[in-house]
Amino acid sequence: MNPSESTGATPYYRPPTHAVCVDLRPFRHHAPADPDAGFPQPGRPAGPGPDDGPSGDLHGGAGLPGDGPSGGLRDDLRGDDPRGGVLPGYGRSGDGQFRDGPPDGSLSGSGLPGRGPSLAAVEAVRAALDAPQRGDERRFLVVDDATRLVAHQLLYEQLHAYGPAQVVCLAVGSPEDRVLRRPLTLRPPAAGVLWLPDPRIDADADAYGDALRPLVELLTAPEVFDAVLGALGNVVHGVAVPAVRVVEHDLTDEGRTRAWKQAVDSLTGQDVPGTGPGDGVPAELAVLLDDSVPSGLESHPWLVPNGPADLRHRACDDALAEVCDAHRRIRGAAGLFGTAGTRRLDLPSRLWDLGQALGRYRDTVAAAFDDGGGGGGGRLTPDRRARLLERGIQLPEPSEASRTRVVPALRDFTQGLLARRLPLRSAASRLAALSGRSAPAGSAVRLARLDELCPPAYLRHLERPPAFVAGGTPAVGAVLAAAPAFVAGLWPGSGWALGPATGLLAGGLALLMRRHRPNRSPDGRLDGDAVTGAGPRFAGGLVGGLLGASAGLALGLPGWAGLCLALLAVAAVVLVAVRDWTLAVDDWWRRTDAEYAGRVVTGTDRLLAETAVHDWLFADARHHCSDAAGAVAVLLRGMAATAEAYEAYAPGPDGASRPQEPAAPPLPPPGEDGGAAEPWGWDTWSDSSAGDGWYDAVPAGATPYAEPVAAPLESLAVEEWRPVVSDDPPWLERERGDGGPDLVDTLVADLLAGTGRILTPCWARVERDPVRAGRIPLDGPMHDVLDEVHGRLLRDAATSPSPYDRHPEQRPDAARLTGVAPDRIAEVLAPENGADRTVPLCGPQHRRLLSHDPVAVRRVRFVPEAFRRGTGADDPRGDHHGAHRTLAEYADEVVWTPAGRHAGVLDLVPLRTDAVRTVREEGGAA
Repeated sequence: MNPSESTGATPYYRPPTHAVCVDLRPFRHHAPADPDAGFPQPGRPAGPGPDDGPSGDLHGGAGLPGDGPSGGLRDDLRGDDPRGGVLPGYGRSGDGQFRDGPPDGSLSGSGLPGRGPSLAAVEAVRAALDAPQRGDERRFLVVDDATRLVAHQLLYEQLHAYGPAQVVCLAVGSPEDRVLRRPLTLRPPAAGVLWLPDPRIDADADAYGDALRPLVELLTAPEVFDAVLGALGNVVHGVAVPAVRVVEHDLTDEGRTRAWKQAVDSLTGQDVPGTGPGDGVPAELAVLLDDSVPSGLESHPWLVPNGPADLRHRACDDALAEVCDAHRRIRGAAGLFGTAGTRRLDLPSRLWDLGQALGRYRDTVAAAFDDGGGGGGGRLTPDRRARLLERGIQLPEPSEASRTRVVPALRDFTQGLLARRLPLRSAASRLAALSGRSAPAGSAVRLARLDELCPPAYLRHLERPPAFVAGGTPAVGAVLAAAPAFVAGLWPGSGWALGPATGLLAGGLALLMRRHRPNRSPDGRLDGDAVTGAGPRFAGGLVGGLLGASAGLALGLPGWAGLCLALLAVAAVVLVAVRDWTLAVDDWWRRTDAEYAGRVVTGTDRLLAETAVHDWLFADARHHCSDAAGAVAVLLRGMAATAEAYEAYAPGPDGASRPQEPAAPPLPPPGEDGGAAEPWGWDTWSDSSAGDGWYDAVPAGATPYAEPVAAPLESLAVEEWRPVVSDDPPWLERERGDGGPDLVDTLVADLLAGTGRILTPCWARVERDPVRAGRIPLDGPMHDVLDEVHGRLLRDAATSPSPYDRHPEQRPDAARLTGVAPDRIAEVLAPENGADRTVPLCGPQHRRLLSHDPVAVRRVRFVPEAFRRGTGADDPRGDHHGAHRTLAEYADEVVWTPAGRHAGVLDLVPLRTDAVRTVREEGGAA
């Protein structure tokens, strides 16, 4: 299945904004429609790129005959002209085979001597016409043999088949008579010719070559293309020889490989088990994760008035109120001495009734849990709603959370994770945690929590009240009775009776506590154990009273004193008994834990509301959130695995995957035997063949065109020079860095932004069917993102914003990405640097064809946009004291290209008036 079809997305393809490159030279197949395809790029092998069609053609557009739906050529480019007859210079022979040139082989389609267009050239034009371009802009950069411009006149006319077009022709090579003949189609203002007479550039017939590649890459940029075409319109004949000085900013092979590996590792990350959803969960999803009740539902009456559940709830409240009232009434002296109101209080029975009421309410809620969701966390159906209503539980319509809000909130949450540059596996772990927490376990699972709130053991505890304990330990009780008895016995004479009587009073009050104990029903139906310490109090009181009477005889206190002491002792016994009773009743009440019943009712109500909200009302939304989050987590893990398995192009020598020519032997330094001539400059040329070294010139040391030979310079002929390809063209300076501080972070941001772009069309599938959405194959789109980001890393060190970058203005500048300062670029582009800094793309033998007027030269300075970032005063990353400030001073005078790694100067040097001839259709010349 096509990934784009499975996700409902359009393929990850953007119409090119570059000029379409067409190669019409012999032994060339059709040229690619993109400047990056077909050119050996650093770290990328020549040939089909990641966006190429099945036949190896970019966008699957142009192929050899038989590839397209029409069997190869378009009707307007076939040999058989649909308008009747056969196109001149391109037709079929008698045996039905295509032939190159007219039947007699003497005249081309234009009527001039030579051969017509070849099949490969026609296919190149067909590919160019089929290549999409943005809007009405139609730009074509044609690379052609300088000797076949007139023979290809029909092809140049075909470039205008779909409307007005702009054409810049790179004419490579030199005719024997050193006169450039061009057709009328290549005249300004819609066309212009850049003549490259240096044969060294065309040394390789199967590839553009390292010398021509940077120039073609520059001219396909629409900004440079328009600037060059406009400058050619101001040049005589619209033909010029380029003189170039280019600085290339790039990364070393090691730096590029290391940055890419770090970026992929940061993109994929590691699984982090046990993590939660983390911060930043949207409110629409947060309400599904915890047990909180939304504010809009807090005041909702969950119990139907006078329904079964409501009646049992009120029974619990009433029973608890009666128990608390009984405790309040018996805890003082009234409860000890058994007044008329307290004798009828049956606290044990009321506790038993409270336990029964709690049990019935608990059973009602537990049955509602089973009716509402069962054990599987199923969605709430009308039948379940009806059963809940029968039990006295009413549910509102869900308003706080619904299924329609889940996926948009989940999309925002996922995009937030990617925007924070969280690795894919870490984001997947958080989404998996979100899936687990949002999955409803079913209301029956909440029975365990209900058992924790209202355990059966507590209900049994209410039915069997605990023992009543008063008076403390036996020793304490004996002391509390002996002390007042001793005081009462101090009354001389009467003390022998008052002392023991006071002790007996203390013991009698202990017996009264036992009789009126709160854990005994008046009818004796419910009775609990009691320990009041009556025995120790009797014994202690008797002993204390006898000891007091003995002491009273010895002391001989007056009668009034003894009476006062006796009254004080009796009051103390009563007060101590009341205190012990109250403390004992309160202690027994705490051990009954009857007040916990109020918390049981409140907790059960809260649990019922939480269950109704999260397991019944939000069940569909929680199921949807769980499935959707799990599906997105699977997709992220799949893309992480794809990124790990991605095999990037292995960079070849010198940062390019292309065959390397053997390096030329080094030339001797100037001044030695066989040394180089003086560097080229405006002041060193002349129009005479003797003055410019037409036959005896030695190439400059900066531009080694051939190996030095032992023959004297005077005897050298032009034919004896053998072109040699050096590692770099003499006009190209390479500056390579190991990567700046923002390179890896920028790559990771691009990859994560591309990942978010991949997920964009998937959200509709996640909304419709989350389970099947997790099985969407995203290997193809993920490969496209990896190819896009890695391709930009290869082409321009990721300095140009990727199509996934939402804030291209915030992208770091080239220095922070490559690690190379822009000082050399600022030096090359400085206005004070004259034409002597550029290198003309012609040999010494061709300089006599150039114009001698320096004022006629047109200059185009070009810089990638990445070098302008950081030049503003409001940019905190800018360096306002170095090259950035220099570039800012003449920012309006240069052409800023949106992408690329080349910056420099392109001088258009006009030719002499007799070096260019315009050939008319009927064979004339002008």
